[in-house]
Amino acid sequence: MLATLPPPPPPPLSPSPPRKQTKPVPLDQIIISKQSKNQCSLDPEAPNSVTRKESRPPTLRGPKLQRTNPVVWCTAVLCLIFSLILILFGVATLIIFLTFKPRNPLFDIPNASLNAVYFDSPQYFNGDFILLANFSNPNRKMDVKFESSDIELFFLDRLISSQAIQPFTQRRRENRLQTVHFISSLVFLPQDVGVNLQRQVQSNKVEYNVRATFRVRVYLGLFHLRYWLHSRCQLEITGPPTGVLVARRCITKR
Repeated sequence: MLATLPPPPPPPLSPSPPRKQTKPVPLDQIIISKQSKNQCSLDPEAPNSVTRKESRPPTLRGPKLQRTNPVVWCTAVLCLIFSLILILFGVATLIIFLTFKPRNPLFDIPNASLNAVYFDSPQYFNGDFILLANFSNPNRKMDVKFESSDIELFFLDRLISSQAIQPFTQRRRENRLQTVHFISSLVFLPQDVGVNLQRQVQSNKVEYNVRATFRVRVYLGLFHLRYWLHSRCQLEITGPPTGVLVARRCITKR
């Protein structure tokens, strides 16, 4: 029989070299190389330079300048001129109004007389009425011309007579008194209106309304201004034949 040989012994372990003792290095003396800086600064997910060039958006070019249409320039110039004219006109108007301080002429009825009221039939009226009209110009620096004047006489909103006055001119701070004679002949009145007038005559208290319309021209130095004036007067008169004015209320406005 063959004898088995024992396994050879393991080789001896070489002794490990002695460890060097490292001294701690202060933080202010640590030097980081440029390569490590670049490696630290690079984002691992950032694309490389080639990818950046490909992903860069295309540059936008501005629109080409075009010349403005001459029609637009002409329109702008006309608008500017029109605006300047409006501004100058507004300033001139303000200066004129501050200088002259215009006021509307006034219309009043200081006196009136009712001479006759009678009926030929229940619906046809006859009357005789006289009023004294007072026109006044309160302006101190302007003359006024009444180019047309129409005065109408009403009873309960029913026209019973009307008169027109010839044109006239009023100087500054001037008053003008003019007699206006109203004659009513066979004027138709509804039955209820006629009955009401007869009752007022019997009660010695007749109420008339006067409506006047004037077209006035005001002189502002070298300029003049035209406008319409409207006057409304409520009169209370005693009964005929010697009816006199008892009360009145007049309003004049544009």
